[in-house]
Amino acid sequence: MMQYAMTLVLGALGVALLPHWLWGPLAGLLAALAWTLGWSALQLSRAQRLERWLREPEAGDPPVLGGLFGDLSDRLRRLLVQRQRQVQEHAERLQYFLRAIQASPNGVTLLDAQGRIEWCNDTASAHLGFDRQRDHLQHVVHLLRDPVFSRYFAQQDHSSEVVIDGRTESLARRVRVSLQLHPYGEGQRLLLSRDVTAVQQAEAMRRDFVANVSHEIRTPLTVLAGFVETLQSLPLEEAQRQQYLALMQNQASRMQTLVQDLLTLSQLEGSPPPGLGDQFDLRQLMQQVQDDAVALSALQSPEAGQAVHGFSFAETPEWQLVGTRAELYSAIGNLVSNAVRYTPPGGRITVQWRRERDGGAWLDVSDTGPGIAPEHLPRLSERFYRVDRSRSRETGGTGLGLAIAKHAIQRHGGALQIRSQPGQGSTFSLSLPANRIQAPPL
Repeated sequence: MMQYAMTLVLGALGVALLPHWLWGPLAGLLAALAWTLGWSALQLSRAQRLERWLREPEAGDPPVLGGLFGDLSDRLRRLLVQRQRQVQEHAERLQYFLRAIQASPNGVTLLDAQGRIEWCNDTASAHLGFDRQRDHLQHVVHLLRDPVFSRYFAQQDHSSEVVIDGRTESLARRVRVSLQLHPYGEGQRLLLSRDVTAVQQAEAMRRDFVANVSHEIRTPLTVLAGFVETLQSLPLEEAQRQQYLALMQNQASRMQTLVQDLLTLSQLEGSPPPGLGDQFDLRQLMQQVQDDAVALSALQSPEAGQAVHGFSFAETPEWQLVGTRAELYSAIGNLVSNAVRYTPPGGRITVQWRRERDGGAWLDVSDTGPGIAPEHLPRLSERFYRVDRSRSRETGGTGLGLAIAKHAIQRHGGALQIRSQPGQGSTFSLSLPANRIQAPPL
């Protein structure tokens, strides 16, 4: 409104002075001066409105102005719109990169030139216990109070990684985290973390496996070497000679069993899971398992052919199992043979199948042996793990039976469960899903 009022005033002033301008130079000069002053006042008003909007752009859209300041206002409006669009694009791009870093399986922590935390993803928070808001601009060494990391952070060479204990909510599970610093920008550093707990456990299992295999083979080899040296150096009576040869045969059989179990375990771990095309009769398999168990029990008897355990094999259902017969026979046979080996003479072993409502089934192998303490149960299926090493050697076990049973049944979609109490015997159970059993519907 002010713009239009000023225009009317200037127009009226020009009309009033027009006759005088025509009559003389002074009147024309005054009219020009008045017009100039009016135009200047108008431009000043426009400039003030534009300047007020520039001071407070959040007040709304820029004012609609004419003339030079109108063009300037339009240009500023276009520049501001372009700038806002660029800012929005940069913000979206930043969020895109942050989401990508959040999705990383590794922990990412951004440190400034002083080693203070600027940002971290959720994985780093889980590994190291950081909180993005609480720990913002906190020095990383003050939060990771680990001497190994402190020395690593202080040194100049960060080409290698360092492993420390990570944060965990469970006291029973120890988490190991690998950390490495990478420089970027102007003195900033990137701290990458990754969970290496499983890697270190696998490495420890590999070392234990090699050590156990070496130990298991070295013992019978030492016995064999000693008997061979005795037979070569000393004259022996025929009875002694036959006794030593029998002991050598026993140790050779032990090594052969160990090698066979290792080959079986290697085949289970390295071959693809069995398909659904092969079927076999469950009753025939269970009859073979029963015959083997009775024969193994008879070996513990001073009277040849006389079993020293009581067996209760429940009637086997008329089922067809779907899968690899050799693998399932190995799994079931290992459970039953373990029960025979670790149950004292006179004990009882019970074997039975039971069907579940979902169509699956369980095999339970129960014994009246000495039982197993609870702290040993989670590790029984580990390779070469034994509750009593001396007892295992006496019974001829290799420490691989339960590992083979677990791998074989898992390859068929099943599971291994162990229930035991000291002094009350044990029950080892194998499960099979419904798609591995061809049986009449329930």
